[in-house]
Amino acid sequence: IAEPMPCGAIGHDAAIVAIGASTGGPPVVAQILSGLSPAFAVPILVIQHIAAGFTVGFAEWLATASVLPVHVADGGEIPLPGHVYVAPDDHHLRVGLRGELQTTRDEPLNGLRPSVGVLFRSVAEHFGRRAIGVLLTGMGRDGAEELKLMADRGALTVAQDEESCVVFGMPAEAIRLGAARFVFPPQKIAELLTTAVRRGVSKERTDG
Repeated sequence: IAEPMPCGAIGHDAAIVAIGASTGGPPVVAQILSGLSPAFAVPILVIQHIAAGFTVGFAEWLATASVLPVHVADGGEIPLPGHVYVAPDDHHLRVGLRGELQTTRDEPLNGLRPSVGVLFRSVAEHFGRRAIGVLLTGMGRDGAEELKLMADRGALTVAQDEESCVVFGMPAEAIRLGAARFVFPPQKIAELLTTAVRRGVSKERTDG
């Protein structure tokens, strides 16, 4: 696993983070969020493949692991900096032209609703290089092609490394496609997010 690049070498100014996970994802998402500070300056959108009826409990559990507020996403709202939004039960989550959250029951993608691919594609279209995409442990290939689309639009893209994955399917497919600029375990992903997002914070901040 490569060491994180120096802050200046990342050369990124992020406005949004999109995270996708499936099998084995909840503790990994929690570990990443627990590594972020209250000053984290952009919204985080999360797709976690999870059985219907468990999303609210998942969001509440994430909130106990993180200093950041965690919500089940509500369509039409503008996501707030430093807040985490989880896709609701059986709904896709995407961002719109104004950056607003959209929750829909459109057809499943890759047999899944919510689908990581739906979120990543919308973020690629509306945020381009000002986005960060993170693809975590999970079976199948949901989100891999769309992470490549994000990378092609200039976004900073990360896949979870094989050693820390419960199931390496989704990250492995992203890596095979050349979609991931970085391949890291969860702790390093949190460090990378902190480093990349800090570049968009006021230069007055010098405390770490």
